[in-house]
Amino acid sequence: MAKKIGFVGLGTMGFPMAANLKKAGFEVIGYDAFKGAYENAAAAGITMVQTPREVAATADEAIISMVRDYPQNVDLIFGENGLLSAHVKGKTIIVMSTLDPDLMRDLGKKVEAESDLKLVSAAVSGGASGAQAGTLSIMTAGAEDIVKSFKPYFDAIGSNTFYYGANPGNSQVAKLVNNMILGITMNAVAEGLRLGAHYKLPEQEILNLLKVSTGDSWVVRNWADVENWTAETALAVLLKDLKSAFLEGIKHNVPLPFNALSATALFNSMGKENPEHH
Repeated sequence: MAKKIGFVGLGTMGFPMAANLKKAGFEVIGYDAFKGAYENAAAAGITMVQTPREVAATADEAIISMVRDYPQNVDLIFGENGLLSAHVKGKTIIVMSTLDPDLMRDLGKKVEAESDLKLVSAAVSGGASGAQAGTLSIMTAGAEDIVKSFKPYFDAIGSNTFYYGANPGNSQVAKLVNNMILGITMNAVAEGLRLGAHYKLPEQEILNLLKVSTGDSWVVRNWADVENWTAETALAVLLKDLKSAFLEGIKHNVPLPFNALSATALFNSMGKENPEHH
């Protein structure tokens, strides 16, 4: 019999991830607060239920959370019909949402103090296209034996899985590090192209140079896509992560000046007077 895995949060990222688990031969037990997600999910062969409690009760060993933020995770886990209300033992919540590292660590401690469930973190990078293609990078943290035992799940939704230690918050730090370097590099490429444009150098020929020289990067190789990112989509997510990284630096006395500068430059390029308060 196929192993049953729970999956909560079937949105832009979650739905293709759940669909890839189904394609890999797992039986996926799904739930989403938005009932519009049910038709697509059912068409993809995902068994949809009406509460997170049913997900926890039905899954064999793991429930993936791909909801948006910390409050949604708290509601999913501790709410009236949440995962803990099923009173099951020996199962693990895999939080794949992007959260503040300290909040993720505290969430893990709270779950283990108040239930017989475990929690591991598995932040993802690669966007909606990576979710659809099953090529996400997955940054894991938590009990090593549990994380290793879930390798078949991670292999179904990603190309590369990394492990960062027992503290669930560590996976979130790894994601912030990646996105911080992305943000800084984007600003560097834009600045270089700005100087080239002043001298009327053909932009594509500069990019061709960078691709085979020491200025090469993922940003250079994907500039055609990156330069079209908008304030409403990828840039908003990136700015949120740059702000989170900056706050981590302040909290732990780690100087991150280029991160701060990149966040300000990105902020200006988006035409925003004030950051959105979340």
